[in-house]
Amino acid sequence: MQISQFLKHHYKHFNAAALIDAADGYVAHLNEGGKMMVTLAGAMSTAELGKSLAEMIRNDKVQIISCTGANLEEDIMNLVAHSHYKRVPNYRDLSPQDEWELLENHYNRVTDTCIPEEEAFRRLQKHLWDIWSDADRKGERYFPHEFMYRMLLSGVLEQYYEIDPKDSWMLAAAEKNIPIVVPGWEDSTMGNIFASYCIKGQLKASTMKSGIEYMMWLADWYIKNSEGKGVGFFQIGGGIAGDFPICVVPMLYQDLEMHDIPFWSYFCQISDSTTSYGSYSGAVPNEKITWGKLDIHTPKYIIESDATIVAPLIFAIILGW
Repeated sequence: MQISQFLKHHYKHFNAAALIDAADGYVAHLNEGGKMMVTLAGAMSTAELGKSLAEMIRNDKVQIISCTGANLEEDIMNLVAHSHYKRVPNYRDLSPQDEWELLENHYNRVTDTCIPEEEAFRRLQKHLWDIWSDADRKGERYFPHEFMYRMLLSGVLEQYYEIDPKDSWMLAAAEKNIPIVVPGWEDSTMGNIFASYCIKGQLKASTMKSGIEYMMWLADWYIKNSEGKGVGFFQIGGGIAGDFPICVVPMLYQDLEMHDIPFWSYFCQISDSTTSYGSYSGAVPNEKITWGKLDIHTPKYIIESDATIVAPLIFAIILGW
């Protein structure tokens, strides 16, 4: 039995049924000519979501991505340093002393997985320095993801590959040259490193394009791509990866007074953040109607579960696995 057949046979109620409905809605949206934005929060790259997301990208199931700076870089870190990662299945039992010892051994923990500082961060840093400093000298400016694309497509990292490159969503995105929006990129390891070079006077902050410029670019992209069936919004987790891009619609409508701009035409959020006092990540989709982000008739789905379980299953249905 195929994965899709298994899911549709067994997943009939509650979050399981919402998963099926969201996947079917995604497929219908694309079949009717719509485009889809996928937003990545949390540690989806460290969770190796690239194994299924890269295939989604290659099969034109994703037209644009919004992600945190961490997800942007951690997919590439996994590509070049996978064998050096350390898994800690008993992470719930770690004491503060255990955590300190991980730090002393240059491991940074993300739940049950520890990223190796030397093999991951520093391996990328020297190649990014070459690209950043070259642009800086020439007076050129690029977005964070464009620098990453340049590094990947140059081939300088191929010597380090430790996984099948087809499992890297960033490599798939670079080869397709699909647009990525990275709000708050400064809140990432490479963002911190870039800032340190600026503080030391070795690079100019202006060499890296900013979040405001990302919003301006996204506004232009949305205007050009929202005709017909429009653009859907598939949100994995909460936070800035989703909060930032979804606001482009009310900005265009309210602040630029473009009153014919379409709302997002599909919405799904996978989140384990339940509705609570002031929790934006736990807000139900209907709340977004009041902010001018979704229409009354926008198909809306929320799956309250672990995205590392749910997202690959939804992708499997969309890909016909």
